[in-house]
Amino acid sequence: MSILQYLPIISSAGGLAFAAILVIYIQRKEEGSKRMIKIAGAIRRGASVFLKRELTALLLFSGSMTVVLAFFIAPQVALAFAIGTTASFGAGYIGMWVATRANVRTAHIVRSSFVQGMRTAFFGGSVMGTVSVALGLLGLTALFLFFQGPEDIEVWLGYAFGASSVALFLRVGGGIFTKSADVGADLVGKVEAGIPEDDPRNPAVIADNVGDNVGDVAGMGSDLYESYVSALAAAMVLGIVTYSLTHGSAGALLPLLLGAGGLAASVVGIIVVRPREVPESYEAEAKATRGALNRGVYVSTGLMIVLGYFTIHGVMGPEGFGPFIAMVGGLVGGFVIGLSTQYFTSEYAPVRAIAAASRRGAAINIIEGLSSGLMSTVVPIVVVAAATWLAYVSSGGLEDPAKGFFGIAIAAVGMLLTLAMLLSTDAYGPIADNAAGIAEMSRLGKEARERAEALDSVGNTTAAIGKGFAIASAALASLAWIVTYLEVAEVTEFVASDVRVVAGLLIGAMLAALFSALTLKAVSNGAFEVVGEVRRQFREIPGLKEGRAEADYERCVALVTRRAIRSMFLPGIVVIAAPLIVGFVLGREALAGLLMGALFAGFLLAVAMANAGGAWDNAKKLIESGLYGGKGGKAHRAAVIGDTVGDPFKDTAGPSLNILIKLVGKVAVIFAPLFLLLA
Repeated sequence: MSILQYLPIISSAGGLAFAAILVIYIQRKEEGSKRMIKIAGAIRRGASVFLKRELTALLLFSGSMTVVLAFFIAPQVALAFAIGTTASFGAGYIGMWVATRANVRTAHIVRSSFVQGMRTAFFGGSVMGTVSVALGLLGLTALFLFFQGPEDIEVWLGYAFGASSVALFLRVGGGIFTKSADVGADLVGKVEAGIPEDDPRNPAVIADNVGDNVGDVAGMGSDLYESYVSALAAAMVLGIVTYSLTHGSAGALLPLLLGAGGLAASVVGIIVVRPREVPESYEAEAKATRGALNRGVYVSTGLMIVLGYFTIHGVMGPEGFGPFIAMVGGLVGGFVIGLSTQYFTSEYAPVRAIAAASRRGAAINIIEGLSSGLMSTVVPIVVVAAATWLAYVSSGGLEDPAKGFFGIAIAAVGMLLTLAMLLSTDAYGPIADNAAGIAEMSRLGKEARERAEALDSVGNTTAAIGKGFAIASAALASLAWIVTYLEVAEVTEFVASDVRVVAGLLIGAMLAALFSALTLKAVSNGAFEVVGEVRRQFREIPGLKEGRAEADYERCVALVTRRAIRSMFLPGIVVIAAPLIVGFVLGREALAGLLMGALFAGFLLAVAMANAGGAWDNAKKLIESGLYGGKGGKAHRAAVIGDTVGDPFKDTAGPSLNILIKLVGKVAVIFAPLFLLLA
């Protein structure tokens, strides 16, 4: 056991070294013309300014929470919380730093080689994937080496709570920023002025590209980082509670060893992503890119199943067969959900139906998109339900519920084991999107723009798959935290006939709706201000519309930054205050109900909104490729409006619900000792 416990450290170090090699590879690529460097510099500065402003707010919150944890829970929990916040923010910042350098290099390289451009964008995303997983695994393993006993479980939970706090700020704040800029830029630029997307005449175009990095790289990265750490921490707690008498600390070590194997499998998957040269056409290049990315996912998933079998059998012996089935259930479940998301958000029947509906106007487009989004909830919910049941039964939950709960946690871990590979494909999307924007603003020509658009089209799908995967993994991780809460808070009676549970269920479901409303309202307010500013510049800057003058890009970036920072506090307060109020006022049973209600409603809303938004986006891109009259036609104008409605669905409200359903569980578990004391 003494040797095994250092394997996650070795794997993490290897992951960080691999990420460093990728950074060197990217940095050696040329950035292109002076205009390209200038545009990329503006995007880079805007992203850095926003993250620094968020860091100020985060330090205020995390400092206060560290003091609260030190006085009311335990000093070592406060220390773990501080380490968790630092590692999580560091992963997000590193990912954004690399993305804002890979974007311009991708735009330059794609002019001469589609394959090399794709590899540059993907390797940029791979830095985010490997660094996030490596830091998460490294932090938890280090804490485990110093705090290994059943009495130390709150230390592991404190680390996960720190990761959640950062994810709350980066996911919500970044989501509000990116969609306020995007919606405002589209409404005035494409709908009113009739200029193309990413046109340099649009004053909000830099803010829009900044948003891709702070929302879809740093924000999504912190979200999935938090899911990963959450699942590992919950499995560690349930493992040591369940198996401490028979296996010592092996039950807690097992999730870390699986994480080490998952990181190694993901690195292999990243290496085999090698697109082939294809005829120069939008469809062929998009298909080649998608095939290369899928190959990496298949390889890493297959390799992880083999590594997982030997790891679990080596640690637990014959008793490990049930947890292995649970792990495979989670791993395969995540894969199936990815395929389902791809079907509902790529160029398949649902997206084509939305594109066809656009011929009859924006209203029909929106109705068709909402229908598709709601329909897309069926497969993820059935898969998560099946994975949960399979994990519980196969792990012996019918005879010993504690073993069943551990199986559910292992299923959540299983879904996230190849996160480094999956996050690489997800972070690739905004880099490709930025590259397409830089190609347009730099006027690189039709050929370069079309190649970049092909990369971007696949990026939209990988981003949608990433969001679907993030939501499903958040649901399983949330289940793991709920059963952890039931154990830690000693909730022995949890039945639907208990009025306290019913009250909690209703409040939890309401929280999902309230949280979504607050984030959507924040985007609406931010977009309103952007629209006003863009109209003002078009009106007051002579020659701007004609391309003879340059827009004041920094003013739009500053405006959206202020709005996003102000707007992210209220949703954050709601997430943290609600479980505390219910726990102290209505009791532990009501709080258990709240966690369930938030999970049920939040999971459903998140899937529907994320997939509807992704489908609207790709329906618009399908029309822009020449279908139904192409750009500028009636169908295209309707599709642009549908895409604008879907933007805050898929990039703000939907993904932010991931944080809600997980963070309420962490707050409940961390403060469970106080609830017990009052009881």
